[in-house]
Amino acid sequence: MRHKNHHNEKQMRIRIAQAAARILIESGGQDYGTAKRKAALHLGAEDTRNMPSNAEIEQAIIEYQRIFRADTQPLNLRKLREEAIRAMRFFEPYRPKLVGPVLLGTADEHTPITLHLFAQTSEEVDLFLMDYQIPHTQHDKRLRMGSELYQDYPSYQFMAGDVKVEAIIFSPRKTTPPLSPVDGRPMRRADIKEVEQLLDEVQLPNVG
Repeated sequence: MRHKNHHNEKQMRIRIAQAAARILIESGGQDYGTAKRKAALHLGAEDTRNMPSNAEIEQAIIEYQRIFRADTQPLNLRKLREEAIRAMRFFEPYRPKLVGPVLLGTADEHTPITLHLFAQTSEEVDLFLMDYQIPHTQHDKRLRMGSELYQDYPSYQFMAGDVKVEAIIFSPRKTTPPLSPVDGRPMRRADIKEVEQLLDEVQLPNVG
């Protein structure tokens, strides 16, 4: 009986990971915790203590895209990386760095582009966007900086065509990246040259 219960718990963990992956892909969200809770509720397992890790959900995203979106995800990823390059050129005075799914290759059509910018004050970036008459909103973004340390950073969101861009503002003196929500390691950051090189690495589907 114990073996059967363990098997059932393992299967539910996998199903929650798969459902959470679909939620994130279809919504373009990046909040793994919320996606897990929604998935567990949908599956009638909201009381489970055996939630999948963020790394398991990330793997489920990769697997889902490989099986169900092989014909579209690479095209969407390339489009987002091209748009990211344009946004990084626009923000060149603020030493932009690309982070998140668009950099790592798990982005899909609804995924926002996330940039880290470096400015003396967030108001400086606000005025920069206003000067170019770009409608935008401002929020605080909570990022994990240590095992038990979280910090809020100013974040600006705007649309570039049909793509959402999020620019998170850091002090020029704050060079240590936040920790990844997936594996808890320092976030990978890429400058514009690195992103340009990544364009050639996207394997587009054969047409015809």
